[in-house]
Amino acid sequence: MMNLMTGIYPVGTHLASWRHPDSFPKISMQIDTFVELAQIAERGKLDMMFLADGNAVRSMDEPLMFLANPEVNRPTTFDPLMLMAVVAQYTRNIGLFCTAVTTYDEPYLLARRFGSLDHLSNGRACWNVVTGSYAIDALNFGLSKHVDRNERYERAEEFVEVCKGLWDSWDDGAFIEDKETGHFLDPSKLQRLNHEGKHFKVQGPLNVARLPQGYPVLASAGQSEPGRELAARQSDVIFSVALTKEEAQEFYADQKARIVRHGRDPDKVRILPGVTLFIGRTEAEADELLDQLNDLISPDVGVALLSKLVWSDLSGYPIDGPLPDLSAEVMGMQSYRKSIDTLAKKEGLTIRQMYKKVLPGEGHVIFKGDPVQIADQMEEWYRDKAADGFNVGLPVLPKSLNDFVDLVVPELQKRGLFRKEYPGPTLRDTLGLAVPPRGINLNGAWILSDSEKQIV
Repeated sequence: MMNLMTGIYPVGTHLASWRHPDSFPKISMQIDTFVELAQIAERGKLDMMFLADGNAVRSMDEPLMFLANPEVNRPTTFDPLMLMAVVAQYTRNIGLFCTAVTTYDEPYLLARRFGSLDHLSNGRACWNVVTGSYAIDALNFGLSKHVDRNERYERAEEFVEVCKGLWDSWDDGAFIEDKETGHFLDPSKLQRLNHEGKHFKVQGPLNVARLPQGYPVLASAGQSEPGRELAARQSDVIFSVALTKEEAQEFYADQKARIVRHGRDPDKVRILPGVTLFIGRTEAEADELLDQLNDLISPDVGVALLSKLVWSDLSGYPIDGPLPDLSAEVMGMQSYRKSIDTLAKKEGLTIRQMYKKVLPGEGHVIFKGDPVQIADQMEEWYRDKAADGFNVGLPVLPKSLNDFVDLVVPELQKRGLFRKEYPGPTLRDTLGLAVPPRGINLNGAWILSDSEKQIV
């Protein structure tokens, strides 16, 4: 069964989305817009809704980008975990999926926040594990420059393991609340972590009861070597970026093989490439929507945003000339840069042609057409092992999400590719994932003092 999720940042996925007459009239710090999007997505039985995050106001030194407000800027938004805690109260089944950055956080605090969200939502939390790709973010955390990539991923690996150990602090049924004996909890069902590693020293235990899901569902993205390895070892859901089906198939096959090498079941890890959908009741209507939005992008802004996606300043190159070679690694996110470089070389695209091709999808592949045409493209990628499902980007909100739920989802359901009801209350039920067994802490032993064991 295909897995489907979508982002709920109201600005939309096209650079000009928020300017379209059918978009929300106001989006800055409007909680009702997030609640509305979450409820629409749940009406469509989508697996999850996603909110990315950032730790800085970006593009202040780039006037064109600062004023245009592309989706990646996020100059004003809610803290994702706080927002999801609110949205949890207005939904019942959809997964609550948000980003938290390991580079600038602490495992105990993050484990507590995600543990709380899992309880508040009755088992629907999902953590997008990221290391941070924007160097400017470092300046808000006492650093003068961004942390080296290898160190970021090394820290992230240990970070996740510490969080898992903390989530294992309490066994099921530890809080007995026995009024007759006066015993609120069972000390034998508690363990202390006592973790000492390269990056963290954490005693534990966590002051949050065993989570409904055991651990939140873990997700990550990354095309780089350390990113792929982290995902293969830790993630239940993996994002990918691919502008062609062949590129998606390469990533899919490589990642599934890595998962097997790490002793995990590849069918229990879902790979979801990003795709931006331009949906119309007819093909002409879909074309019209894309044209309307593209007409709102000036060439200067188009080049500036493409420069951000590839982490290279393209303003000094002829707009109708080829892109420069982008194969060298940079400090920022590699996935978009690599995918764009590959496509530009393969098709011989100019800078202008590339931004017109890439920007409408925010760096992701575009599927465009009527509901049957959209479903055909999604089914082809799914059946040809390019995807287990999709992270669906939608340009004009709430219009495009309503169109996806009302027009495309029923077509996928008719073909037997997507569910008609949620299979259970938790996100792990939706994804077909078992609750992970509670493990002994990283040192392999129960760690309580004699006096702690005797407390009743």
